[in-house]
Amino acid sequence: MQKNLLGPEPTYLPDDHPDMAARAAVERGDDPRDVAARLPASSYAWAVLARESMSEEDPVAAYAYARTGYHRGLDALRRAGWKGQGPIPADHVPNQGFLGALEALGDAAAAIGEDDEAARCRDFLADATA
Repeated sequence: MQKNLLGPEPTYLPDDHPDMAARAAVERGDDPRDVAARLPASSYAWAVLARESMSEEDPVAAYAYARTGYHRGLDALRRAGWKGQGPIPADHVPNQGFLGALEALGDAAAAIGEDDEAARCRDFLADATA
């Protein structure tokens, strides 16, 4: 196997990341608030709560939920070897919770007028999934 000379290797959260259990719980109908309480390290649960808050026209709550999911995801990515840059493949299911929280954070930031934060989130998402 050759070393990637173009940049950092992609980062993959582990298959047993709490997002997998959170996704299963939400898909079977558990309340996302209960899921977030049981699995607070899950970016997925926080991203779902953020999206629900946006659909209820509560961007401040959405921002708080998304920021929590984003930071939980950053912690997990760092534990998985991410050094602050490089691809975070969206087709890897455990990565999707973090990416969803990042997208929701950008949307909520835009909704409350945090334009610089919204732009940073859009850029980060584009760079991470390119």
